[in-house]
Amino acid sequence: MAMLVTSPSIASAHVGVGDTSGFAHGFWHPIGGVDHVLTMVLVGLIAAQLGGRALCLVPAAFVAVMAIGGAVGFAGIRAPFVEFGIGLSIVALGTAVALGFRIMIAAAMALVGFFAFFHGYAHATEMPENVAGLAYGAGFVIATALLHASGLALGLVASKAGPRGETLVRVAGAIVAVAGSALITGVI
Repeated sequence: MAMLVTSPSIASAHVGVGDTSGFAHGFWHPIGGVDHVLTMVLVGLIAAQLGGRALCLVPAAFVAVMAIGGAVGFAGIRAPFVEFGIGLSIVALGTAVALGFRIMIAAAMALVGFFAFFHGYAHATEMPENVAGLAYGAGFVIATALLHASGLALGLVASKAGPRGETLVRVAGAIVAVAGSALITGVI
């Protein structure tokens, strides 16, 4: 986790950076940016902490709203504070994991959905305006779902480990929230 947080590739997953054509580029886009990876894994961890229907509904809300953000970005509509929203997603979701928030599933869906818009927008502003754009979009949606599944798996394994596992997840959430703050302020 420390390697991910201190990696210089943090800003490489954002608007106007790199080659963007087809499924592979769309798939690697969220995986290539530490801020995207952390946020997607945190969404899975939040869903695992809530359990039950949240296991499916929270990640699904993120993907659905990310697609809406993507459509807005693809349409060329300007959205303010995209980079700040992405950075803030790490802080807010890391804090939620650290504190083990027990909120209603609908509130968790709204929280992750709010931040999903910024991630979808950032992805889509790089999307090609042709058939390769559809493949690119499919790639980033699938990668996002896989990162959510990774967070879910980590959270479920940790919960089976009992209090130590749950504490480890909460400490990781706190570390990620602090790293997100450093990212927003430009410290890293």
